[in-house]
Amino acid sequence: MIAILDYDAGNIKSVEKALNHLGQETILTRNFHEILRADKVILPGVGSFGDAMAHLKKYELDRAIREVVAEKKPFLGICLGLQLLFEASQETEGVEGLGILKGQCLRIPETEGLKIPHIGWNSLGFPSEGRLFSGISEGAYVYFVHSYYLQAEDPSIVKATCQYGVQIHASVEKDNVFACQFHPEKSGEVGLAILQNFADL
Repeated sequence: MIAILDYDAGNIKSVEKALNHLGQETILTRNFHEILRADKVILPGVGSFGDAMAHLKKYELDRAIREVVAEKKPFLGICLGLQLLFEASQETEGVEGLGILKGQCLRIPETEGLKIPHIGWNSLGFPSEGRLFSGISEGAYVYFVHSYYLQAEDPSIVKATCQYGVQIHASVEKDNVFACQFHPEKSGEVGLAILQNFADL
């Protein structure tokens, strides 16, 4: 059973649909006990950093996330869900993230010829081996929608990068915690393979 955290984020249904397409049993929930009973947990996310943190705290999902991580269950953050795992974001100054991983999210710099937000397909580079990318070729394309990008403090946790005016830390992995800045649920066969790799952990 994979629990998808329901905190009024925008891409919850598309994540659920993709996992169900793969034959995975899922539950949309913000119930603490249901989350802790799940085998794996996904934190999706579309929207602003500050609003999302406020919703996580409102539903006490910040506490549930910390418990899941402490229990070493596989945990996946998607898009804003990746950013929330870190310490802070320039999007909402003064709001602390979950701080489960060290780093911050910065505004993608203005670059001639590049639109912000970064919307569309971009190819991935793999600086080191990541379990989410087992069987996936370097250079594979995935779908992004974001204006802020991760700068992880520890480069060893960065498993995928892309270029968009700056090097973006597109996916991280540390112990049982995984996260993607891109949307695997919107990334076609490559994205489904990434979600399948997570489900197989």
